[in-house]
Amino acid sequence: MIDIEPRYIDSLLRQDRLPHIWCPGCAIGTSLNSFLRAVEKSGYGPDNLHVVSGIGCTGRVAGYVNVDSFHTTHGRAIPFATGLALARPTSKVVVYSGDGDLSAIGGNHLIHAARRNMDMVVILINNYTYGMTGGQVTPTTPQHAKASTAPFGNFEYTFNLPLLLEASGATFIARWTSYHVRQMTRTFAKAINHKGFSFIEILSPCPTLYMRKNKMGIGVDMMKWFKENSIIKNGEGTSGTELDFDDGNKVVIGEFVEKKIPSFDERYNSYMKEYLGDRFVPYEGNK
Repeated sequence: MIDIEPRYIDSLLRQDRLPHIWCPGCAIGTSLNSFLRAVEKSGYGPDNLHVVSGIGCTGRVAGYVNVDSFHTTHGRAIPFATGLALARPTSKVVVYSGDGDLSAIGGNHLIHAARRNMDMVVILINNYTYGMTGGQVTPTTPQHAKASTAPFGNFEYTFNLPLLLEASGATFIARWTSYHVRQMTRTFAKAINHKGFSFIEILSPCPTLYMRKNKMGIGVDMMKWFKENSIIKNGEGTSGTELDFDDGNKVVIGEFVEKKIPSFDERYNSYMKEYLGDRFVPYEGNK
């Protein structure tokens, strides 16, 4: 059990920005609670932690955390975070955004940051929809689910994000649902202390647009569904983590990938030392 003083969590929130804008039943706030508890457990804090987000419901996280935080343009959170991580290599940069922002318009940045093994944490809240702009289909909308742009059901294939990120080169990959708050907290803390590109997908369907349109009840109904239909498979091959809700298939969750490979900055310093020899000066970022 993680025992953390509530007042520490309070110090990591911008109290003047509360109450937040998230809808009743939305679990973005739940994930943020787990993240802030993980920050305390990780040893990082306001002096060496930076949060970057893009546009969308999840993107509002950057405005609520009381650390150096940046609310960037749609799909561009990761390149912004890349520059920040290179400039501040002794800090930890966290990208916190939604499936539409990170896997659609920002998808190219996502795979190339993973390919480079940039030292950052990417937390993707997957609510299966564009929650702030009308409930359109995203790359993670389940097949057959209805959306404002798919009134008869989504016929497109759905991204298996853990598989995509492993193929791209991410060195830490996990997935939890918004029901699994304790596991989420432990994984966030582990990812923050991982050197390299960490990717964590949190399944958290939008109660206002996605769940209402698909007649799935309210937020608590989804918590019950996740409790009964999720199966934890730590170390599972990512080819077996596809989100397939047909025929009563279970949602596979857990920590799937954890490996130690030199990060981008470590490879840069190693390469330049070999190339320059005695002339080499290690890059330590901006002081």
